[in-house]
Amino acid sequence: MAHLDRTRASQLMEAAGLDALLLLSPESFTYATGAPAGVATMWRRAGAVAAIVPADPALQEAAVVTDLFEAAFRASSALTDISINPIWVETGDIRGMEAQPAEELIKAAWARQGRAPGFERPETFDASHGFQLAAALLAERGLHEGRIGIEFDGLSVSDFRLLSVALPDAELLDASNLVRRLKMIKSPTEIGHLRTAIELAEAGIVALRETIDIGISRDDLASAWEKGARAEAGRRNVQNLTGLWEYVSVGQNPWTKGGVVEHGDLIKVDVGCLIAGYTSDTGRTFVCGTPSALQSRLFNALQTAYDAGLPLLKPGIAMSDVHRATTEAMAKTGFPGYTRGHFGHGLGAGLGSEEWPFLSRQSDVIIEPGMVLAFETPWYVDGVGGMIIENQLLITQDGHEIMNQLPSGLISL
Repeated sequence: MAHLDRTRASQLMEAAGLDALLLLSPESFTYATGAPAGVATMWRRAGAVAAIVPADPALQEAAVVTDLFEAAFRASSALTDISINPIWVETGDIRGMEAQPAEELIKAAWARQGRAPGFERPETFDASHGFQLAAALLAERGLHEGRIGIEFDGLSVSDFRLLSVALPDAELLDASNLVRRLKMIKSPTEIGHLRTAIELAEAGIVALRETIDIGISRDDLASAWEKGARAEAGRRNVQNLTGLWEYVSVGQNPWTKGGVVEHGDLIKVDVGCLIAGYTSDTGRTFVCGTPSALQSRLFNALQTAYDAGLPLLKPGIAMSDVHRATTEAMAKTGFPGYTRGHFGHGLGAGLGSEEWPFLSRQSDVIIEPGMVLAFETPWYVDGVGGMIIENQLLITQDGHEIMNQLPSGLISL
């Protein structure tokens, strides 16, 4: 299922003076088409696939699809106007064909594919050919001389040169920020993926919490978390768990992946599960035994800062205001030198667990309904340990919903 909101896309393109978006990254291709981008995108070079989104809603969307994934595309996407870009993998389809000698059968299958005489497959894929196919689809819509938005953030210099040759009369403009603004408002399906992801992650945290004891290793705790998350996925028959990640630390060094739990140790748990590529992000802090005065003092400061920023997470508030309020609250607790580049971020199907936009002082983003954000106040102090408060929030029409269920204070075990 495609998640791109065509109406919002048209509005953003109109405001930016763009005639179309040409989406070349695998994430944006899937976002716009609802179909897998395929193995040819694993090198993160452009030109294997493309999605075309005209600004004019009356013009049909289109896509360049690799031949190996043509069937998967047609089964997954509502887009019907596609061009096929051959890649290195040899294929053939004999379904529905009459029995005949193998040579004739395969020859007929290749003919059905429309292979021209002398057809040869590329080493991996031919980016120039892929760009030319995209240019032809734009030309069919009268857009080949238009203002075309490209995600420059994900386009190499060499690929840009090839694209410029394929579209010599077009004006290629950076639409990286526009695409990010599109993706920051989640569809109901995307929200559902992120909700499932946080539920699995929290099931894992419960399993980890129950494992904490003196002498238990960091790796055992991380393993308990993963097993708990996977067990919950199995219990619920979740079929689209596509990954897990964890930053669990034990003891006074917040960066180590070693060590065992000792009395008085902090256990910092920053974890996420991926559902159909959409990652959750949540953080909790435990202490084995009674927290020290220093641990309590530092964590309470984080809690005060978190409590100051949380009420501002609602529509109409600038992200920079959330950062300012959180930073000022931290200063008032006695730590005016505490500084953090951001106190949270968007969540989605990006390359990492942190997706634009960021709750930073530089941000110009105004919070809108439909955003899913991670809001966090972490601190990593060598000699004390890692501490974090992090929740996943859905921005609603009049405020926010905390998607987590587990308490977020300093839990003594």
